[in-house]
Amino acid sequence: MALHLTWMLAFGLLGNLISCLVCLAPLPTFYQIYKKKTSEGFQSIPYVIALFSAMLWLFYAIFSEDAILLITINTFAFFMEFGYIVVYLLYATKKDKILTFKLLLLFNSFGFGLICLLTLFLTQGQKRVQVLGWICMIFSLCVFVAPLFIVREVIKTKSVEFMPFSLSFFLTLSAVMWFFYGYLKKDHFVAVPNILGFLFGIIQMVLYVIYRKPMKILVVEPKLQDLSHEHIVDIRKLGTAICSEINIVIPQLNASGKVVFEDQIAKELTKQTQEITNATNKI
Repeated sequence: MALHLTWMLAFGLLGNLISCLVCLAPLPTFYQIYKKKTSEGFQSIPYVIALFSAMLWLFYAIFSEDAILLITINTFAFFMEFGYIVVYLLYATKKDKILTFKLLLLFNSFGFGLICLLTLFLTQGQKRVQVLGWICMIFSLCVFVAPLFIVREVIKTKSVEFMPFSLSFFLTLSAVMWFFYGYLKKDHFVAVPNILGFLFGIIQMVLYVIYRKPMKILVVEPKLQDLSHEHIVDIRKLGTAICSEINIVIPQLNASGKVVFEDQIAKELTKQTQEITNATNKI
């Protein structure tokens, strides 16, 4: 029994440590946003959803037994995601700000408020824990499925610009730790979603390996020497060919004084024919 609790504590602590690294992974992204003074190219949806997830798991952990490790990591995640959203709103465009506020109202205000009211007034004791557990598990499964849109974009664009390897790696490792923590604690609400998280994490890392190097388009420029061989024109041969095709016509005067155009080639041929005929007659 003691060994079982030791392993559960170990996986819980490792889960906390790795999940903290996952929460810190977007820091370079927000440093770029701060440096460029613009959030163009980035969306706030992942951070709003992560904030909502942390709120749900905190609410679940409060009513669950021996869930101090869930409380610590989700408290840290709550403040980190809240900070990311604040920075995003400072440098976002007006359109992105409006969208972010709408998402915050939908998920973090209306959605979370409704869940709190329903579970607090309609359930109690272990039944409340079960209901909150199912809500958290279903939502976590949806969150783990969400990267499919990123995967689709990576395959379409053949670019991993918006899918950092470090984030995918730590998400996968975190899923492994929390799976074993939930398994040893016999909390299937924690264990089950992380199976899917592990699988999608592996898929993202494989795609990163495939598309980490941008495709290079090889442009072959024709060499000047090749062009010269293909496009040089032999003027002498061309001149001979042209001249052989020219039919020279010279104007002459006939007996009546009128100008007559005489075909020199035809005249020469007639002359040769006449000579052959004369020679034949002599024979």
